[in-house]
Amino acid sequence: MKLQTTYLGTVYQFSSLKELFAKANEEKSGDRLAGIAAETVQERIAAKEVVSQLTLGEIRENPLLTPEEDEVSRIIEEQINEPIYQSMKNWSVAELREYILSDEVTGEELLRISRGLTSEMIAAVAKLMSNLDLVYGANKIEVITKCNSAIGHKGTLASRLQPNHPTDHVEGMLASLKEGLSYGVGDAVIGINPVDDSVESVKRLLHATHRFIQEWEIPTQNCVLAHVTTQMKAVEQGAPADMIFQSIAGTEAANKSFGISAALLEEANQLVKTYGTGTGPQRLYFETGQGSELSAEAHHGIDQMTLESRNYGFARHYDPYIVNTVVGFIGPEYLYNSKQVIRAGLEDHFMAKLHGIPMGVDICYTNHIKADQNDIEDLGVLLTAAGVNFIIATPMGDDCMLNYQSMSYHDIATLRQTLGRPPSPRFAEWLEKMGIFENGKLSKLAGDPTIFL
Repeated sequence: MKLQTTYLGTVYQFSSLKELFAKANEEKSGDRLAGIAAETVQERIAAKEVVSQLTLGEIRENPLLTPEEDEVSRIIEEQINEPIYQSMKNWSVAELREYILSDEVTGEELLRISRGLTSEMIAAVAKLMSNLDLVYGANKIEVITKCNSAIGHKGTLASRLQPNHPTDHVEGMLASLKEGLSYGVGDAVIGINPVDDSVESVKRLLHATHRFIQEWEIPTQNCVLAHVTTQMKAVEQGAPADMIFQSIAGTEAANKSFGISAALLEEANQLVKTYGTGTGPQRLYFETGQGSELSAEAHHGIDQMTLESRNYGFARHYDPYIVNTVVGFIGPEYLYNSKQVIRAGLEDHFMAKLHGIPMGVDICYTNHIKADQNDIEDLGVLLTAAGVNFIIATPMGDDCMLNYQSMSYHDIATLRQTLGRPPSPRFAEWLEKMGIFENGKLSKLAGDPTIFL
């Protein structure tokens, strides 16, 4: 395995694949915080050149984190389709990039070959791509999943309605829920982040959203994003949960810091299949985000982009209904400014789609990061063009509980109408029936939550 190149008369030698992968990244403050980033633009270019010449076989044969020491690595390795891998193992990363971007190669073919790719191979090819490459490659891939209703159809844009409330007050949450639905938001999931991670609070929110969905015959699904163990107890006590949620990470150690393991997630999956109210076949919801492993001091010296790709390899094992990255939420220590947030959002979406993951994005930023609403609107346009499965929306783009900025209900409507991306099919029919849509566009009733009174 060659880890050296000469660029502009300077010899660049990389000590390991781990170092090479980190230095081939576009600039990220998280990699710099970890002390693994390229020192100069020239070193970054040299690292990309060396990555481009690696074969897929060399990447698999030199794991950044071995299956013997990490269960995420083990799960990723066990998923590999050997005949497909054997047919591609001598491809260089550059050849894989050309194949993905070829006009003759369809999304169906990319999903086929992805079964022979490890998460590290997918991260490697993303390191060589421009932002437009990431948009073009991801847009080829259609991943449709179904809980109570199906999303992910090519040419559509679904949305998660996030009616958070600073005290988990049911009536306050329902007011936000009604407003979001009146803008046509909520076909991916009505998903609430609770302040109170108690079983009773989770049960109360699940019952309230379930009753509302049933009363208005809404083709969607509910979820309360408490810790997985809290949700499991709520379901065991009869709470109507269509899905179970959990944040995940790209290493076993980071998952332990979240209080989870592969076995626990499998137990949750079986529980919600048996006792949940979702019709399936998919009933799990995972959330990720670049930098989480570094913040948990569980990154093993691996760059945050590659670790994010490993999230999707881990998630793929469970066949989830939806996954999303919360890009920009952790803060400037990991993604310093809007340029880094936009790049990370496009990377995450592409890498997940190439894993066959039904990928959404919380396009967001915290108030101490160098970004603003215009920046995340830009990313919203790019991700919609890239075929993102869903986008998360909050009232006026301001989450009053988590205290961060996201996309708003009316932003979803604007993206749909500007880029010609309707909601998921059954939800679009329901919006027409309710009079919120007329001939595929928002009606005069749109934005009026009193239609639900």
